Formats: sequence, structure tokens, C-alpha cells
Amino acid sequence: MHSLLAVVLAASVLAPADTLVMKSGSRLEGTIIKRNDRKVWLDVGPDVLVFDMEDVAEVKQAEAAADMQAVQDELYSHASNPPTLSPKEHAKRIGPAVIKVSTPGGLGSGVIIDKSGYAITNAHVVQGETNLRVTVWFPQADGTLKRTEIEDVELIAVNNHVDLALVRIKHPDGKDFDFAAIVDKEKFDIGQPVFAIGNPLGLERTLTQGVISTTQRNFDGLTYIQTDTPINPGNSGGPLFNTKGEVIGITNMGISGGEALGFAIPARYVKDFIRNREAFGYDKNNPNSGHNYHQPPARTSFTPPPQLDDRTDSR
Repeated sequence: MHSLLAVVLAASVLAPADTLVMKSGSRLEGTIIKRNDRKVWLDVGPDVLVFDMEDVAEVKQAEAAADMQAVQDELYSHASNPPTLSPKEHAKRIGPAVIKVSTPGGLGSGVIIDKSGYAITNAHVVQGETNLRVTVWFPQADGTLKRTEIEDVELIAVNNHVDLALVRIKHPDGKDFDFAAIVDKEKFDIGQPVFAIGNPLGLERTLTQGVISTTQRNFDGLTYIQTDTPINPGNSGGPLFNTKGEVIGITNMGISGGEALGFAIPARYVKDFIRNREAFGYDKNNPNSGHNYHQPPARTSFTPPPQLDDRTDSR
């Protein structure tokens, strides 16, 4: 074992390496060739070592920082080759991007999608409200999070049909916000692991996890991601993440009385809403804007007009 560790340390001198910090206090360096929620495979040169994630305190990937450089597109970003991590690790990395949205009528969740403070939540969370307050958790140097309430919140756009709203918050110190990337290409599978972070019933920063139950559930002409991840009141507007830490949807409802029946608005609707936000611009003089479309009149049966008799009167 000592000779093996020597090889590991020698390899770390030659090139930047991935590092496993074990709960026992030891550190191992090499190249991570595979990992999932349960195990991690570390290539140390002559051998590949396999460790249970339960025995690992921290994973530091040398190339992860470069890979996570986001490509800016509109007000949201895509991540370039993000690493697959456990929900526990993602909660530390992207958890500060999740916010709580409070109004006089209730509360919900949201996710910051841009360093300047743009965030997505549900339209039904902010609908008809002008007094918005957001709670953010800022990372501190000692690894803790500082809970901060921000009242400088601007409602940018609202789309009631898709149930999405765009808000912008201002950092009290004028700094950049931590934000989450939105998935670039939707390639979802039934049974794919996912997790949500939000504020169900006001229980702040609650993480729940599950799988995708189906990728295309139809309600009112829109398709939703169905998941068995617990979604409760207060989760509304919060992000649904994949194992790469990308936002794949915005949670917006569960079925009352049903178990493990949660739903999220797919990322493609979110991106389309952001790109076309001017069409749904919020008007402060009309708290019901963006545009509401009335239901069309009901279809009625067609009665043909009476036929005229074209016979000549012989009188």
C-alpha cells in the first residue's frame, strides 16, 4: 500500500491530478475515470482503485473548473462538460443559486440563472403581487452560508400559460451572484436520477431526490417532466437538477392526494420564455400582466339558413 501511495504522489508532481479526500484524513491523487452516487474509480497509473462514496469526504477534480466555464446565451448559461456528482456535492456547489421567493400571499422557490441576479420562479408564486422579497444564502470563507433577505426585487416578465416568471435581484454588496446552468440539450430517460432543492412548506433549502417517471406528461397542451421526487407547496418555482447539476426543469406542481407525483416545466420552455421575455414584459400598472388570453367562445352546432324557393309564381 505504501508503494502504491508513492506512485500516486509521484504522478501528482508530473501533472495536475484529481484528488480524493477520504474521511479517514488521507488524500489520494490520480485521474477520476468514472463516478456515480455510490462509487468512484481513480486511475493512479499502474492500477485503478475503486472507493465507496460513503468513505469519501470530498472530491476535487483538477479539470472540473475549466470544464465548468459557462457559455453565455441570453440571460442564462450552459455548462461545458460538467462533472457528474452526487446530490450532496452539488448541494454545496450550486445550492447557493437556489432562492426563496416571499410575497404577502405566500412563498415559493426560485433559481438564479445569471451572475447579475436574474432568476426564474413560477408565475403563480408572484402573480398579482408587487411586494416581493427574496432570501439568498451567500457562501462564506469558512464554508458556512449567510442567510440574507433582499427586498430590491424587480419583476421583469410573467407568462401565465407556461407558469414562469423572470425576476431580477440586486446584490447588497454589488457583487456577482452564484448561479446555475440550464441544460443545453434535453436528453432525458425514464429512471434517470434527479433532485430538487427548494423551500417546501417554508422549510428552507430542502433537498429531495428521485427519478424521472416520464419525460412527456401532457396537461393543457403543454408537456411536463413527471418525477417521483417529492414536490410540495413551497417547492414551486425551484429547480429540478440532473446529476451534472444542470437545471432540467422548474418544479411547479404535485397532485394533491397522490404520492410521488411531481411535475416540472421542461428547460426548453424556460429558455423560450427568457428569449421572448419582451412579449411577456411586466407592467407595474397592471399586476395581471404579461398578457392574459381569454378562453375562446364555445363551439356551437351549425344551423344552415332556410333555402329560398326559386319556383316562379304563376299567379
